[in-house]
Amino acid sequence: MLRYLPDRSAGGSNSRKKEGSLSIIPWYLLQEGTEQESTMSSVSAYYNGKTVLITGATGFMGKVLVEKLLRSSPEVKAVYILVRPKAGQSMQERVANMLKCKVFDRVREDCPNFHEKIKPINAELTQPKLAISAEDEEELLTRVNVVFHCAATVRFDEPLKHALQLNVMGTQRLLELARQMQNLEAFIHISTAYANCVRKCIEEIIYPPPAEPQKLFDLVEWLDESIIQDITPKLLGEWPNTYTYTKALSEYLIQQEKGNLNIAIIRPSIVGASWHEPFPGWIDNFNGTSGIFIAAGKGILRTVIANNEAVADMIPVDVAINLTLAAGWYTAVHRPKNLLVYNCTTGGINPFFWGEMGQYVMSTFKRNPLEQAFRTPNAHMTSSYLINQYWITVSHKAPAILYDLYMRLTGRKPRMMKIINRLHKSMTLLQYFSTQSWNWSSDNMNMLMSHLNTEDKKLYNFDVRQLHWSEYIESYCIGAKKYLLNEDMAGIPAAKQHLRKLRNIRYAFNTTLLVIIWRIFIARSQMARNIWYFVMNMKPLTKGSLSLHDLGRPQFIVKYVLSHCPVSTVLSAISILLLAMRQLPVINLNYRVSNVKV
Repeated sequence: MLRYLPDRSAGGSNSRKKEGSLSIIPWYLLQEGTEQESTMSSVSAYYNGKTVLITGATGFMGKVLVEKLLRSSPEVKAVYILVRPKAGQSMQERVANMLKCKVFDRVREDCPNFHEKIKPINAELTQPKLAISAEDEEELLTRVNVVFHCAATVRFDEPLKHALQLNVMGTQRLLELARQMQNLEAFIHISTAYANCVRKCIEEIIYPPPAEPQKLFDLVEWLDESIIQDITPKLLGEWPNTYTYTKALSEYLIQQEKGNLNIAIIRPSIVGASWHEPFPGWIDNFNGTSGIFIAAGKGILRTVIANNEAVADMIPVDVAINLTLAAGWYTAVHRPKNLLVYNCTTGGINPFFWGEMGQYVMSTFKRNPLEQAFRTPNAHMTSSYLINQYWITVSHKAPAILYDLYMRLTGRKPRMMKIINRLHKSMTLLQYFSTQSWNWSSDNMNMLMSHLNTEDKKLYNFDVRQLHWSEYIESYCIGAKKYLLNEDMAGIPAAKQHLRKLRNIRYAFNTTLLVIIWRIFIARSQMARNIWYFVMNMKPLTKGSLSLHDLGRPQFIVKYVLSHCPVSTVLSAISILLLAMRQLPVINLNYRVSNVKV
């Protein structure tokens, strides 16, 4: 299967520029100095002394936001975080677990008492008035200066009622609270670049909603959940899932109910591991591409529905957070007349393609393999539904059934088929985004960069032109190995030895299977016997003995099939070869093997 890999010899987007162009220097460094140019960070200075409220602080982006805020603005007065009990854990337990996370290691070294500035508040976005106590509410109303609304359910298959309650109604309740805050200077809402994915060209504006939010609220209040589930596809219309649908609704609701608040909306695309901060490759969840990378590295995932030439619009989490903090500063200080939307994307600035992603992920995991891999990493991308289904059957389901059978025979619980089914469900949900491209404008992001001084451009860097995708994907994969699977890099030699063992097992299995099949044909067909004797008379291939001439020899082809191809390919090749041989004159076949001695 062919993979698309554009030339990136110069790295990043610079490879697309003409030689000698000044664009090899980051564009914002070419600007003339202004009165803002200084050695002090205006953004960091703004947050010093401020009181900030963050929702979704225990989530992926929320953790990075809290860490960056505390590290870059150490004099921030307080950071209130809304937290609800979850999965049998109290609010205090969840916050304690969050603060133990490795993402806070840098700020922990710089400021060991950083946790004293974090003020957790028991709250629930799906409840009236956020279920906040009167005492906590009064504290927020009188102290908060900036609100960052990151909380959301990011599950693509979330039931519509719950997605509406959290992503839309929760936003409405937070807005109601924010309008009462006496000292609020900025309200920043985290949306998604795919909120308007039904459009191919997406501007930095609020688009008409897929439905009237209040009518939907009334609908889900009195309809039974089973009925809501049945009518969900009709309600979604062109939207692929409840996540993007409810994010589009929440953007419109914010525009309608913002009142006099200074609000900005951030639309990140596919949020991936960190680029630089707090350290390269940090990731803490299996959502989106992270789980796909792990499955491919383990050798479980062998086929992906994707358009190799479609843009994989991925944004590192620290880039999205840097933009978010800079937007909060700009919104509070400059107080723009209109609500500003920032498309936090890379496709229109430094495009990266799904074909490239597959190539970089596979090469990284072959150099830095995961421990106890199921098979050698070898995932393929195809835009063909039939080809994908073929590989799912022979490279996913068949091996999973055999593995589970082995587990049953050895008295252990089978689990591989469950993993495969969950993987297929995830791939189905991702398919909408991996098979097409979108064009996002980035005028507001460029405008914001132009307002930052030199120090801010370093501390809050969101210039994705500097991003080298091959290096980033390698860092991402290694980060998934270290932070998700807790694997030590010192274990790589043993992991490579394990892959060699798996390779030898595959060689032996393929060879044995081919021998058995050929023996069956030999007993029935003189033609098969002639081919068998011809193959058995070949000299073994040794390292360094191959040449271009070998590529045209049937001996080389057969040995390559034995050692490199999966079982399904071997079986298919045998069938095609026998069908082809039936069309050849018998005299020609006898001539080809006339020198073989029985």
